[in-house]
Amino acid sequence: MIFDELNYEQRIIVDNVKKLAKDRIAPIAAEIDREGVFRWDIARFFAEMGLLQIFLPPSYGGLEEDKTLMFCLCVEEIAKACASSALLLIIQAVGSFPIIAAGNQSQKDRFLPRLAKGDELIAYLVTEPYAGSDVAGIRAKAQKENGTYILNGNKCFSTNGGVASLYTVLAKTDEKELTFFVVERDQEGVSVGKAEDKLGFRASNTTEVILEDVIVSEDNRLGQEGEGFVIAMKDFDMSRPSIAALALGIAEAALDLSFDYACERETFGKALIGRQAISFMLADAAMQIEAGRSLMIEAAKQHDRKKSNIKLASMAKCFCSDMAMKITTDAVQIFGGYGYMKDYPVERLFRDAKLTQIFEGTNQIQRLIIAREMLRERR
Repeated sequence: MIFDELNYEQRIIVDNVKKLAKDRIAPIAAEIDREGVFRWDIARFFAEMGLLQIFLPPSYGGLEEDKTLMFCLCVEEIAKACASSALLLIIQAVGSFPIIAAGNQSQKDRFLPRLAKGDELIAYLVTEPYAGSDVAGIRAKAQKENGTYILNGNKCFSTNGGVASLYTVLAKTDEKELTFFVVERDQEGVSVGKAEDKLGFRASNTTEVILEDVIVSEDNRLGQEGEGFVIAMKDFDMSRPSIAALALGIAEAALDLSFDYACERETFGKALIGRQAISFMLADAAMQIEAGRSLMIEAAKQHDRKKSNIKLASMAKCFCSDMAMKITTDAVQIFGGYGYMKDYPVERLFRDAKLTQIFEGTNQIQRLIIAREMLRERR
């Protein structure tokens, strides 16, 4: 087990996250899903524990080593209790990545202390109505004028878009080049559009963010013009293992609930667990979870070793999210009519699992990437 490989301090972190998830988050998971409202108290819990800061450089409160692995283990534990809460961690990491990876020292000194304090959130503005998995299809433009940039565009499905104070924004600086910028939410021309009414992840804030003639200083450009696409692809190498961890947590919660129910529920004088059809579903779920965790851990370790994990990251994300959808679907089936009711948590897990197959690149895109990497390795 991976827990046995962790050092003492790492074990303490994971244990504390488990306790937080069990004591603080799990009891309100159904309530915040039902209300569909972002909870700042959960963000503050995470900040106090240093979870929002994991990927920051150590001088700003981040971990010294094994950042990706530790991050994924924390996401997995929180997702067992509440997927919406786990997504908050992921988006904070994804949004800050362009600054960490491409920001100069002056930019890091300006923005990272704000994120290190833990009372500000950052959102990642890439997806648009006509560009999701196809990052190159972005239409938002950054026109350079007199040493500044004028940003115009409409970003959609922006997680934390309505609660973040900072945005990392990807826009075109010419017909083919993409570039990242840091934008303040309170800048003139920035407005938050409608909040999305979603199937799952209902306690996660998801909005439109509209940019209309937003003036951005050249000092807020991350990297050189045209480096945005490469930065976004590197961000995926970190984020896709964490999506795998998110899906794993959802699947584990569904299996735990299903197993307990199958042991307690009787039909025709016999517990469900004694029915071969049910026991096989549970056994398959346990096998798939263990296989998925191995993929997630290896993808995370490769990223921490600064080795290419493109294929592994896509494998982990694709496998774990497909597996989570299968296991939560089976969980609803095992619970029967009760599984279809909001009184039981498997219904929420089922709804949450679906998104893991879609965001950070759909699973169809992941399969294309895996096949492309297989071809590249053969040459």
